[in-house]
Amino acid sequence: MVTQISTARDASQTERAVLGIRELVLRGEFRAGERLSEVELAARLSVSRTPIRAALQRLEEEGLLEAALPIGYMVRSFTEADIFDAIEVRGTIEGLAARTAAERGVSRSMLDEMRQCLKQIDHILAQENEWDEALFIEYGVSNAYFHTLLLDAADSPIIRRALSRVISLPFSSPNAFVLAQAKIPGSFDILKIAQAQHHDIVDAIEARSGSRAEALAREHARIARKNLELALLNTDALRQVVGAPLIRRV
Repeated sequence: MVTQISTARDASQTERAVLGIRELVLRGEFRAGERLSEVELAARLSVSRTPIRAALQRLEEEGLLEAALPIGYMVRSFTEADIFDAIEVRGTIEGLAARTAAERGVSRSMLDEMRQCLKQIDHILAQENEWDEALFIEYGVSNAYFHTLLLDAADSPIIRRALSRVISLPFSSPNAFVLAQAKIPGSFDILKIAQAQHHDIVDAIEARSGSRAEALAREHARIARKNLELALLNTDALRQVVGAPLIRRV
């Protein structure tokens, strides 16, 4: 029993360290290419060096950090091509989730829940004359929930693990550029296009059309690429992107 408690405590401390280090990096507390100190991180996060070491290894596996010679880890930088690739991989996995859901079939209650989520997004987008940053945040919450439901509809632990690994990278999650869109002219029209794709994806899943659901989900993810391109041209928008200091312009 003591061993089980100790193991659970170690796992909890490691998870705390992972979340803490990830937040520090994405907040810009460390520069791209900067070597991370286990001692400093342990002090800042109030955990021992053992979970810090495990957390650094996990973040290197996720792609946020990279190994430094001769030992240790440093903060990774990301080119535009890196980000585009991550978005494409996310779209590929979400496409697989949509196809799996369509081909295996989903319950009426799941379809109803997805459509209720889209109804909420429709309501948010209907407030076009009152659009402000608060509504972008509200949209982001509902958008994230829809993408969670899409993954739930696939009901595949394998797909879930693969997607979790990809979206742990900065810039690749469905909501990576939502706040940036508040600063980009014309972004409201992009949100409406994205919402139309949401509806089409659910329609394809309900119709059991796997190939169409997959193609729609993959194309939907590419909206994030357009948002990145626009954000890179707008300093105010780029400031709203979590992890923006890690982008290496070449």
